[in-house]
Amino acid sequence: MENSEGVKIESTVVTEEPLISALDIALFVVIITVAYFWYFKRDKQSSSSEKKPYTIQPSSLSSIEQTSNSSFIKKLKSTGRSLVVFYGSQTGTAEEFAGRIAKEGARYKMKGMVADPEECDMADLVEMKEIQKSLAIFCIATYGEGDPTDNAMDFYEWLQNGDADLEGLNYAVFGLGNKTYEHYNEIAIYIDQRLEELGATRVHEIGLGDDDANIEDDFVSWKEKLWESVCSHYGIEETGEESNIRQYKLVDCSEVLPERIFSGEISRLKSYENQRFPFDVKNPYLSKIAVNRELHKSGDRSCMHIEFDIDGSKMRYDTGDHVAVYPKNSSELVDKIGELLNADLDAVFSLLNTDEESSKKHPFPCPCTYRTALTYYLDITSNPRTHIMKELIEYASDPKDQEKLKLMASSTPEGKKEFHEWILRDNRNIVHILEDLPSVKPDLDHLCELLPRLQCRYYSISSSPKVYPKSIHITAVLVNYTTPTNRVNKGVATNLLAQLIPTNDELPQPTIPIYIRRSQFRLPPKSQTPIIMIGPGTGLAPFRGFIQERDYARKEGREIGEMVLYFGCRKKDEDFIYENELQEYVANGTLTKLHLAFSRDQPEKKYVTHLLEQNADELWNIIGEKSGHLYVCGDARSMAKDVHSIIVKVVMEKGQMTSSQALNYVKKMEQQKRYSADVWS
Repeated sequence: MENSEGVKIESTVVTEEPLISALDIALFVVIITVAYFWYFKRDKQSSSSEKKPYTIQPSSLSSIEQTSNSSFIKKLKSTGRSLVVFYGSQTGTAEEFAGRIAKEGARYKMKGMVADPEECDMADLVEMKEIQKSLAIFCIATYGEGDPTDNAMDFYEWLQNGDADLEGLNYAVFGLGNKTYEHYNEIAIYIDQRLEELGATRVHEIGLGDDDANIEDDFVSWKEKLWESVCSHYGIEETGEESNIRQYKLVDCSEVLPERIFSGEISRLKSYENQRFPFDVKNPYLSKIAVNRELHKSGDRSCMHIEFDIDGSKMRYDTGDHVAVYPKNSSELVDKIGELLNADLDAVFSLLNTDEESSKKHPFPCPCTYRTALTYYLDITSNPRTHIMKELIEYASDPKDQEKLKLMASSTPEGKKEFHEWILRDNRNIVHILEDLPSVKPDLDHLCELLPRLQCRYYSISSSPKVYPKSIHITAVLVNYTTPTNRVNKGVATNLLAQLIPTNDELPQPTIPIYIRRSQFRLPPKSQTPIIMIGPGTGLAPFRGFIQERDYARKEGREIGEMVLYFGCRKKDEDFIYENELQEYVANGTLTKLHLAFSRDQPEKKYVTHLLEQNADELWNIIGEKSGHLYVCGDARSMAKDVHSIIVKVVMEKGQMTSSQALNYVKKMEQQKRYSADVWS
């Protein structure tokens, strides 16, 4: 090694120098040896903290057991399975799809298992050929700006950097994406192509699911054709057996001691009572709400400015990062489910995986009460997918209800239409379904197995750590809307946050679990680089942090570049958020220009995109002549796309380029992180 070679060289030089005594040599060698071991240990710790291992490492296992536990090949062989379905999931949908595929494998004489690539040694893919008629399926989501999910990051990097021989590996890929985003299904497409480049055999063409349309329909259609290809490739036939087999079995936990029962913790029992750093997706920080104030001046809508206290948490964030908030369902909806199913919500239970080899023993933290599961762990407000309709059929005592569920669970054109109209268009959740199909009375434990996990909500941080190192600010619109069935649906997180109002210092302050998710939405490294920020509505949030950071630099005496902000809302006197702050930044010179569009303050609607078109010279001056940065935050479906089109048009006209040249120029800006978007649909 380099350090050990250094020691040898130094010691040789010393022994050849007659002016140095033996004691000097000995001391020198001791110092170098100590330095070497200190450096080696530090380097080892550093590298281990930067790179997440594939192996599962439960504390009760020896190192040998830990290594073998990460080998999905050994699990396949020892249990006689030939199908493994990997998932890259950020919100749980890909994991759910993977489970459904593995479950259906039994109908085709392919016993399957679901696997998290983060917990597997993916280099073992080279050994899949040793298993007869084996198949690896990948359900892979793309999120952010074409990024892999957290649990698929290591696998993605392994494919990028490795050159494994995957000849003999049979595979298929289904991607989960959203067409409103530029990098639609980019990760799934890359994995599909890369596996082929490494010698693997594609059994069925890639499926691309669009969450902006009907990803359930995309998945079901692809899955049906997948099994046709599998039958053809392996020369097998469908057994015809239905796959409505429970994945988890109910365990009565009424005798479990209270201190062993989960009460809403994400992973570790009693983690909210005994908080331990570091805080992340599985170990959120229970933050106090320091400030919760209304930003709208009038009108029937609400926008909240909320500050989370992180003092003493050791949490650090950068301007442009996101904060994840763990919500809980309303007690009203939870109680309604208990009432509709005539269930004891305070009964303590556990769901145990019937697959003893699975690394996922429970669908959520168990044991717990049904009330806890429905409040903290299960999504009861989103539209259920078709497989839930199928599972509910057996619980319908009314033939009409049975037929309706069968129709919606089918893949016929009539069934898809009914599902789209009755579930998606009318925006029914599981509570609404149980209300409108009164004969459907599923076992509550089975319903808990079927419902997806309640996911954390991400918000752009609207503060700078330079100015607010001990708090995190967010800007959130309260979500309330009436559905076509005249029900009022409420946003899970924002309606919870609206209730968390700080009191005086003598009383306990309201709290909520949070953690920080890193982002690539960053200010330029040099404070003098000019920037343009486009953020209508709550799209202003990250730019509030950007402006604070530049203002901080200005007050320190550093030179700051031009800052141009485009902001829009409905009415100046109603929803112009942070108006006084922005005007102050204009007055002190931090904010060079503030372009405002109030869409409903005049007969003709006026948006930020109209202002962009009017200021083509200014745009080109900053992004073209001065190589500045451009940022967009807000709605991905229309605003962000319109902005992109305008930018390309400005580059064409002011930069005197052809259409293809302008597109390449903007593409290069994106690659150089000079054009960044933080958008949602």
